[in-house]
Amino acid sequence: MTTFQLHPRLQQDSIFIACFELSQLRLINDCSYPWFILVPQRFDVREVFQLDDADRLQLHDESCLLAEKLNAVYKADKMNIAAIGNVVPQLHIHHIVRYKNDKAWPAPVWGKFDAVPYSDDEISQQVELIQKAFPELS
Repeated sequence: MTTFQLHPRLQQDSIFIACFELSQLRLINDCSYPWFILVPQRFDVREVFQLDDADRLQLHDESCLLAEKLNAVYKADKMNIAAIGNVVPQLHIHHIVRYKNDKAWPAPVWGKFDAVPYSDDEISQQVELIQKAFPELS
């Protein structure tokens, strides 16, 4: 059995925060939006339908819980949740906190603007915020 490996682009563009039962929770390194991804830790999975029934349900539960907590922590005007995968084929679910005054509103964030990386202090603050919202995660 081959083990899970994170796609190099996801490794480059995001910061590890914690693990759910199925997925890694990662922060996208773009301070323009609170933007997180869930990456199911399964080998060679590109689409949700490729997961077995139990993993599909687990991913759905993790996604809903993450969206609920992000909405509460960041007071979102709208939560954008999507699995696109056109650039990075490895299955990952975007959870983007949107505000009516963010620079891409009301359009999708993809390809609109170059990423604005977080400073080290900002990364620490974001990670701490999310870890406080999910004290049960490792």
